Amino acid sequence: MSSKLLVIFFFLFSPSLIFAQQYKTTTDVAYCKPDEPDSYKKERCKLDIYIPTDRKNFATIVWFHGGGLEEGNKFIPLELKEKGVAVVAVNYRLSPKAKSPSYIEDAAEAVAWTFSHIASYGGDPSKIYVSGHSAGGYLALMVGLDKHYLQKFGVDANNIKGLAPISGQTNTHYTIKKERGQSMVIPQIDQFAPLSFARKDAPPILLITGDQQLEMAARFEENAHLAAILKQVGHTKTSLYQLQGFDHGGVYAPGCLLMLNWIKGLEK
Repeated sequence: MSSKLLVIFFFLFSPSLIFAQQYKTTTDVAYCKPDEPDSYKKERCKLDIYIPTDRKNFATIVWFHGGGLEEGNKFIPLELKEKGVAVVAVNYRLSPKAKSPSYIEDAAEAVAWTFSHIASYGGDPSKIYVSGHSAGGYLALMVGLDKHYLQKFGVDANNIKGLAPISGQTNTHYTIKKERGQSMVIPQIDQFAPLSFARKDAPPILLITGDQQLEMAARFEENAHLAAILKQVGHTKTSLYQLQGFDHGGVYAPGCLLMLNWIKGLEK
């Protein structure tokens, strides 16, 4: 058994991850402005809030679902439930009904909403983490690295406590290239590539992918590239994990457990 798998089994059975089971879920909270004229945005831009009710000043994970920016819906990952943290699960507009950068702007607005409102639910706005799987991981990176998206809502991306994309693209996303009629095989690095915004002062970053042999094409290599560039620009709080034995779809569950342990370390 590989060392990475041993780590995952430790997370699954560690008694330190057991908390009192007192939680509350509030569903379909709108995070866009009430007077938003775009009916599709009003339909999609909602979130669910899962919070512990027996503690205060807890950490919060903003979670973006996957689906290639073309499908999918918000959900609270089972692996993040009853772990002492809040989860804000976000819906966002989807392609082709919406085009880039609409879904990135939605992601930023949801993160900004969390900064503005999580204290009223008992959470600590200085302990907000941004994560997601696949397309959701891509959105987490874009919101956390390209600061202009959150600046629009008066939030400094550096105030995010940590970024933890699971199997996210770090080049320009496939669907954005599809919208442009570009090759889905040849990589593109432009204003829609998280790689373009690697910076020394970014929040701590946890990069997780599945097995290099089982993942989507070049997904591990993209994340390794971002890790290398971050190191080159002087970012000292980047971690990269390749979880052996897990494919693209299966990696998000153990990835969530790894993220929880990483958060625990940052909260000390």
